[in-house]
Amino acid sequence: MMRALTILLFFSVFIRVDLCAQDSLDNARLSQMIDLSEVVIRSDLNVARFVERVKNDSSFYKAFRNLHVLGFTSWNDIRIRDKKGQTKASLQSKTRQTRENGCRTMEVLAETSSGDMFDKDHQLNYQTAELYAGLFFTSGKICGESNIVKGVDFKPRDLSGTAKHKEQLKMLFFNPGKKIPGIPFIGEKIDIFDPSRAENYDWSIGFDDYEGESCYLFSIKMKKDLKGSDRNNIVIDSMTTWFSAKTMEVMARNYDMSYDAGVYDFNVHMEVQMTRFGDYLVPKLLRYIGNWDVMFKKRERGVFTATLFDFSK
Repeated sequence: MMRALTILLFFSVFIRVDLCAQDSLDNARLSQMIDLSEVVIRSDLNVARFVERVKNDSSFYKAFRNLHVLGFTSWNDIRIRDKKGQTKASLQSKTRQTRENGCRTMEVLAETSSGDMFDKDHQLNYQTAELYAGLFFTSGKICGESNIVKGVDFKPRDLSGTAKHKEQLKMLFFNPGKKIPGIPFIGEKIDIFDPSRAENYDWSIGFDDYEGESCYLFSIKMKKDLKGSDRNNIVIDSMTTWFSAKTMEVMARNYDMSYDAGVYDFNVHMEVQMTRFGDYLVPKLLRYIGNWDVMFKKRERGVFTATLFDFSK
């Protein structure tokens, strides 16, 4: 059970601003809290409508779903560090995912490892590495997948055991705007649009360039000197997202999360960069730095980088 909890918490680093809960902040009221750059003011942006589109964004989820229907090559770099910051275990590899006849498989083209990254049966020893493998490694042949996101719903209440944990993972991964039942201490604290949390952030909308594409820069940052119950009421410390001004797709996202629940604590930084392959939006770079401690487990300090390229249909 503790192992399942650890993996659940790991997956919470992949944040998507999504559908808000019923008691989330009214768009018009939130619009009054957002600091607008001069460029945005001159553009006469409908802020309330923009916020609604942010809440209902599905492009981040869609980009990762697209990896299930495409081929791609990946450079994988995973490192586990000790308390002095020295690498005690590592895995570097190059893999190629191929999709044929509605199925995907993965081939390891090159691999080197050090320390105790693997056990004697060549199974990963670290939760950070398991997290990475769950995202970018394909085991065996997987068939019958699609990249459709419309109509996808997450209902952990209807499930139990491992299936429930997987559904909670999906909600943490893609639906922080909704309360997530069953995750100790933080299930309701992911929702940045909840009135009791929204007021603890500084909100802003600016304009920026991402690899030659004009983007709205949407940012939330925890207010400085936040303490006590207010600090304990939030999990997302900051999040910055580049939304394409043309399509409103998420082109890049950086975020920081931390929480100390006593029985576990974590401090995580994540960066995700997207690119386009034909009509598909896909992740091209993902960087992760995480420090985790769960009761009855050893503290784990993990760093990984995924570089995806050479996409194919």
